Amino acid sequence: MTGNELKQKVKYIDIEYLYACKSDDRKAYEDRFCNVIDSFSEIFGNSDDLHLFSAPGRTEIGGNHTDHQHGAVLAGSINLDIIGAARRNGMNRIRIQSEGYPMIETDLGDLEIDEKLFGTSSAIIKGIARSFADRGYEVKGFDAYMTSNVLKGSGMSSSAAFEIIVGTIINSMFADEKISAVEIAKMGQYAENVYFGKPCGLLDQMACSVGNMVAMDFASTEKPIVEKIDFDFAKTNHALCIIDTGADHANLTDEYAAIPQEMKKVAAFFGKDVLNDVDKSEFFEKLKKVRAHVNDDRALLRAIHYFDENERAKQEAEALKNKDFDRFLTIVKKSGYSSYMYLQNVYAASMPHQQAVSLALALCDEILGDRGAYRVHGGGFAGTIQAFVPFDMLDEFKTKIENVLGENMCHVLAIRPVGGVEIKFK
Repeated sequence: MTGNELKQKVKYIDIEYLYACKSDDRKAYEDRFCNVIDSFSEIFGNSDDLHLFSAPGRTEIGGNHTDHQHGAVLAGSINLDIIGAARRNGMNRIRIQSEGYPMIETDLGDLEIDEKLFGTSSAIIKGIARSFADRGYEVKGFDAYMTSNVLKGSGMSSSAAFEIIVGTIINSMFADEKISAVEIAKMGQYAENVYFGKPCGLLDQMACSVGNMVAMDFASTEKPIVEKIDFDFAKTNHALCIIDTGADHANLTDEYAAIPQEMKKVAAFFGKDVLNDVDKSEFFEKLKKVRAHVNDDRALLRAIHYFDENERAKQEAEALKNKDFDRFLTIVKKSGYSSYMYLQNVYAASMPHQQAVSLALALCDEILGDRGAYRVHGGGFAGTIQAFVPFDMLDEFKTKIENVLGENMCHVLAIRPVGGVEIKFK
């Protein structure tokens, strides 16, 4: 259908389901899709046979710093996303225009790894296209216009959302949607690892691709266990808030790297590469010897966090499957305490007087009391925290947080039920 025809059908998108929102919010979402269609037409001209796509950002819910030790994680897709309009272009070239960025052009005649492209979006596109080609699909050229409201630098994985929307477009146009969401996530990871030149786990891509709440166990990195949990977050009477503390991530590489290094140092005492292969009871039985060997008490505390956090991630998933949201909140709060006390990723030791994350957590404790839950979000040290806030406290909570941290620093979100999708019509 043409762009104008597609705009007429936008009103038949199930917005309330896709974005876990109320009908009062429809117009803003519909306008956004119409703007993408108009922008595509302005840039690429011909808008015949145009299709719409969406891929969400994600939030880490449980399993803080467990994935790199091959542990368990609980994540969720959120109602912030990249949306795009795309159509075949009859060429052997992919052209993607993202709002606010130069156009990316990728030649499908050369899908070999090119180190000169490391760190670029074109490398991601090539890697994903190569993944489809390796599975026997003939990927041809298409044009796409995209826009994103996934907050950058917030731990919501805007980069993974881009990987997933590219994979979803190719899957729809050239693979008859035969590739599963799990496989598309693996393609995104492959592209990032091999073509983009950045080592990363599978957490971000999986959460963005699969949708809703996703429980993942990385005990086998080749065949991780992935379970989508169809939990209706909208019925919990709680909002998901991501709070930007305003702290700067710059110069924190050493702080982030120290966590897996110290955990692996403990694992090495037992002749293992990662803590997931170490027996927890044996760790505590031999704790005195481990302490003498590693000579690093923080490493021991971080190991204790891992053992308990790995179990908590699984318990959170079980609580959601059992529709026991109160138990889920209790476990989330314990996770937050553990990150604070044992993992110690709420402020950087190199900048002891800059503790914006700790301050934000203290504000949550003061405002929420024994209601809701809150925890550091993602890597930690700077950046964001996460809070589950009862609806009847939401206005007060947002106001008090922003009175200290600044306007628009508390983002009220929801867990959306689907991951990367081509938009269908009711």
